[in-house]
Amino acid sequence: MYIKTPIRRFYTFNMYVFFLIVVYVMQDDLFYKLLLLRSPGIGPVRYTELISQFGDVESAARAAGAANNAIRDSVMREMERASDLGINYICDDSVYYPQMLKKIKNHPPVLTVRGNLDALTRPTISIVGTRHATAAGMNFVSNIAQAFAQHGNVVVSGMAMGTDTAAHRGALSCPGNAQTIAVVAGGVDYIWPLENESLYWEIVSRGAVVSEMPVGFTPVATNFVQRNRWVAGIGEQLIISEADVNSGSMKTARFASEFNRKIWAIPSHPSDSRAFGPNSLIQSGVAKLCMGISDFFEQNKNNVKKEKKFDSENLLLDALGTIPVSESVLAEIVKKSVSEIKADLVILELQGLVRKSNGGYVRA
Repeated sequence: MYIKTPIRRFYTFNMYVFFLIVVYVMQDDLFYKLLLLRSPGIGPVRYTELISQFGDVESAARAAGAANNAIRDSVMREMERASDLGINYICDDSVYYPQMLKKIKNHPPVLTVRGNLDALTRPTISIVGTRHATAAGMNFVSNIAQAFAQHGNVVVSGMAMGTDTAAHRGALSCPGNAQTIAVVAGGVDYIWPLENESLYWEIVSRGAVVSEMPVGFTPVATNFVQRNRWVAGIGEQLIISEADVNSGSMKTARFASEFNRKIWAIPSHPSDSRAFGPNSLIQSGVAKLCMGISDFFEQNKNNVKKEKKFDSENLLLDALGTIPVSESVLAEIVKKSVSEIKADLVILELQGLVRKSNGGYVRA
């Protein structure tokens, strides 16, 4: 009894000291990685070249002049702020680093993450589209995102208004944590757009906000293009909804194609400019036609019955676009009476899927 106790204390003390040394070495290694990455003119490509040339990250940082007082002070302030806000740094040798992103050449060596780290370790699906999405488009995206979350996938998007918001909200409509990842262009503590502040905090609470940029960084236009690259990179597949041909979402699709990701496109009416992006991807064979949840998951009988119940409403939506169509014409298309069409239109109008315009109806 009197012999074992000092030994146990000695063993416990030494394990504690060993733990502190490991933590110190890891933090020191992270510090030099950040010194390099926060230095002007050094991105992932130059970072890798310098480490290859000088053998280790500390030597590379000193050789590149990244250890000067100004950069050191800036990185120390950043790390202190990250610690205060509960923000994690995830290096590409960590088990938490997104595996799909790690496979990409010149991926970010260090990510900042605010929220649930488990979200970075699960199967992923990226969903993107225009900020000016229709109500029907957002409803469609939300349902798909919800289905993926229900099947254990994490929905990845960029936290913009419109389609991105619908994707995040759809995933978060499921119970549990680690349902969605928001990849942002600024620091993970920078909330943009401000209209999505409540969404941001919900993602931080139940999912993860991810960035390659420094904590506290305010983004500029070029950062959003790089953000789109990593949205495509983290996802195992990409679904693109309504998007103009020259939109950021189409850039994301091009990145996904470059990364050999499977791309799905949700079609829209050709007269709507928001249909040009996904429709062109389908036409060119770059993307597969996405018709709904059944493309990805088997639906149970209850879901099938529910779909059948709304067959006529789906036909109505298919018949509508940006040009107003009268109730009588819709009745002929759907093969129902005008009174039945009116009842269906009331339901769709309440759901925000259609609206009245110039004596007829158009998709909202």
